[in-house]
Amino acid sequence: PSRSVSVSISPSGEIVEGDSVTLICSSDSNPPAEISWFKGGMFVGSGRIYSISKISSDHSGEYKCKSINKHGEKVYDAVTLNVMYSRRSVSVSISPSGEIVEGDSVTEISWFKGVTFVGSGRIYSISKISSDHSGEYKCKSKNKHGKKDSDAVTLNIIYPPKNVLVSVSGETEEGDSVTLICNSDSNPPALNLIWFKENQSSGVGSGHTFSALQSGRFYCDAHNKYGFQRSDAVTVTVHRGAGWNVTEIRVASGGGFIVINIIIIIICV
Repeated sequence: PSRSVSVSISPSGEIVEGDSVTLICSSDSNPPAEISWFKGGMFVGSGRIYSISKISSDHSGEYKCKSINKHGEKVYDAVTLNVMYSRRSVSVSISPSGEIVEGDSVTEISWFKGVTFVGSGRIYSISKISSDHSGEYKCKSKNKHGKKDSDAVTLNIIYPPKNVLVSVSGETEEGDSVTLICNSDSNPPALNLIWFKENQSSGVGSGHTFSALQSGRFYCDAHNKYGFQRSDAVTVTVHRGAGWNVTEIRVASGGGFIVINIIIIIICV
């Protein structure tokens, strides 16, 4: 049988994906021995030299050679082939999955929001999440062999209406009514907008705009499925006289009124 069996790897040192690698089995025997190669317990080749071209991470593992002739056999202790490679895939996950409501905690999201760096480490956590955190997130993975960006994931924060305000539509011409506009910030958008006149239990209109044809204090309620908010009241005062109308618009604030610098004078000739 073989007196000694040894295995060497060429090139020596660090092996990077894409390199060519040769494993050499040296055996001292007479008559010459037949050489077989195994990765783990699986036969992969025969002959004194076992070559791998364009090596990949799949080739990593323990290799050994077996020397056999008619007088016996000998197996050399395994050598480990460790193939270095750059990141192939990077992924981002969001926990919890599904809808994320303002105030929840989010874990395992990326390190960049848009192009702005927001954190480092495998896990990026946000506590007391708000609508300001909505946007696209991605992570970047890098080592000395290369780098790769993940695909972006979108963090969509849902929240009830807020900052509900009433504004006046543009200029009002002679003979027009006053058009009030209900504006709100919400996600999903507040599609249920109801107008009220103070001291009346039922609504006087619905939709994004409302035409005020008479004096009174008006406000709007903005609703989505997560809640609602009411605007401050707007006071519309119509003064009627012989040949002229003056429409004055005021916004309720605290215990009184603040006059907005919008006074619409309609002169009939």
